[in-house]
Amino acid sequence: MKFAFIIDPIARLDPGHDSSVALMEAAQLLGHEVWITQVNSLAVSGGKASALLQSVQLTPVTLVNGLWVAVNPWFEVGQPERQPLETMDAVFMRTDPPVTVPYLYATYILDYVDPAKTLVINAPQGIRAANEKMYALQFAQAIPETIVSQDKLVIREFLERQGAAIIKPLGGKAGEGILFLDPSDRNFNSLVEISTFQGQVPVMVQTYLSEAKLGDKRIILLNGEPIGAVNRIPTGKEFRGNMAVGGRVAQTEISDRERDICTQLAPTLRRDGLIFVGIDIIGGYLTEVNVTSPTGIREIDRLDNLCLGQQVVEWVAKQT
Repeated sequence: MKFAFIIDPIARLDPGHDSSVALMEAAQLLGHEVWITQVNSLAVSGGKASALLQSVQLTPVTLVNGLWVAVNPWFEVGQPERQPLETMDAVFMRTDPPVTVPYLYATYILDYVDPAKTLVINAPQGIRAANEKMYALQFAQAIPETIVSQDKLVIREFLERQGAAIIKPLGGKAGEGILFLDPSDRNFNSLVEISTFQGQVPVMVQTYLSEAKLGDKRIILLNGEPIGAVNRIPTGKEFRGNMAVGGRVAQTEISDRERDICTQLAPTLRRDGLIFVGIDIIGGYLTEVNVTSPTGIREIDRLDNLCLGQQVVEWVAKQT
């Protein structure tokens, strides 16, 4: 089978951390052809989506003293060829967020991939529907106390009721722009003004969960079913557990409450074509639903001696 991956420039990827590389390695090890492309090479002609595709051969990472180690160079690419994306059996949309205007336009182009011939993961319409902060709001029984507003007075009233809160940009990624709000902080007005661009852009504000210091759990879902998890724990004076800001990772289990949250999400994820998803849970509460380029495979594989990429590829191969 032929698998295409829409990724950021491959030379910028970290083979020991990046889930896209883990998925590509799994596809190659299972005997499938692996092709790569980038958003800026997508096009529509004659009603069909195409891309400038390159075949890629990977040298898989190896586990050495508990760390993934890659050779240099770890990949080799072929000459680019423009091909209809429907010549692929599956296309993985794995460009990293944020969801910019070019990213949005790319999803419109992917609408012109014939779903009868090619499975797109995740579905472009699903990606458009699922802002990674806002999407969680529909699962009222799973999320902490939350508001979305650009009004300073509304945010202040919420903060006073909750005692402490977290403010998040709706288009943020990897913990960027997340701030801790304290009712006594004399910088409150400035923090809200900066986050909302002077009241022009709404933000998400959630009650602060003290369990955050124990970790922010990433759970990987495949077609709505949890297949692995990793705990990301803040280090030093940092309150965020994101790996991108220095959070350390630790082995973890999926609790009954967390499985219940996955069950709540599953029908909606399937409806929206969101096949490969990473959800974030703190203290038993859903905080985000990551659908653009969820990460965590390498860390879960290393800690739990799994191969989640292989599970994903095998599932996809059965659908096509």
